[in-house]
Amino acid sequence: MLPEGTLILGGASSGKSSFAESLCVQSGLDRIYIATAQAFDDEMAAKIAAHRAARGPGWTTIEAPLDPMSALDGATPDQVVLLDCVTLWLSNCLLAGRDAELAGDDLLAALARCTARVVIVTNEVGHGIVPETKLGRLFRGAQGALNQRLADRADTVVAVLAGIPVTIKGTAP
Repeated sequence: MLPEGTLILGGASSGKSSFAESLCVQSGLDRIYIATAQAFDDEMAAKIAAHRAARGPGWTTIEAPLDPMSALDGATPDQVVLLDCVTLWLSNCLLAGRDAELAGDDLLAALARCTARVVIVTNEVGHGIVPETKLGRLFRGAQGALNQRLADRADTVVAVLAGIPVTIKGTAP
């Protein structure tokens, strides 16, 4: 059975979303997909469409670029929720002028209230170079801090590297 809270992290295009989706499908529960991406250009619109097509049927998708908390609050114990991804959500929050730590507090509170099993996808941002811009450095620090908070509270944490899941906390799902 899928742990109540599973955090999946890795680099961009590492296979983390595909792995997270497979965990949700294997759970046998009704599947909710909380999508945080926004299509600001044609390339991103195509990427979102490709992700949706790859998921296939059987998912209820909730678009929540700034407020995944409401979707988490609406989930029930007979569902599994995939929040994909916290990285895009946090960048959306920062670009909207929200305080990253307070936004993280809100997300963690909603996760604590959520009665469904939750799989969270996030990017590991600590392996790259130091960003050139102040906003980039602010984001990297905020994302790293939020990832640590999420990992601390998760039952299971899995890093996905080159498509290979490696359990770093808890029992392998």
